[in-house]
Amino acid sequence: MTTTVRNLLDRKGFDFYCVRPDDTVEHAVQMLCEHNVGALLVCEGEHLVGILSERDCVRRVMASGLPQDVKVAQVMTAQPICVEPDFSITQCMTTMSTLRIRHLPVQADKRVIGVVSVGDVVTAVLREQQSLIDDLQSYITGSPSVSPPSG
Repeated sequence: MTTTVRNLLDRKGFDFYCVRPDDTVEHAVQMLCEHNVGALLVCEGEHLVGILSERDCVRRVMASGLPQDVKVAQVMTAQPICVEPDFSITQCMTTMSTLRIRHLPVQADKRVIGVVSVGDVVTAVLREQQSLIDDLQSYITGSPSVSPPSG
């Protein structure tokens, strides 16, 4: 079975965090730290207008010598690449690798429903591969593919 973004979000959760374009980068960095995430969505109301990552903060603010009270709108990545819930994790991995990005907002009906990170995608790929390995081992040995009870 191919894992989709919806499957991934069902497992990890649909939480995501937003800042406004007129918030300061200092406020955004505090939110990144508080929520232990690598990126924040930038929204005007419910409309996604950008994404702000730790990388943006370091490269576009700290390394450029801009003050921390610079506005998010000045350093965010506008018009972020988004995926839909029915995208496969393989499509996400290809997109992230090709475009060298680490976070993908997930939209359904033009409304953000979550965010997947490269770490989420790698974990899902590893889980999918382990399931395949388990199935193949069961097939080869002739034993049923049943996980032992947890307890």
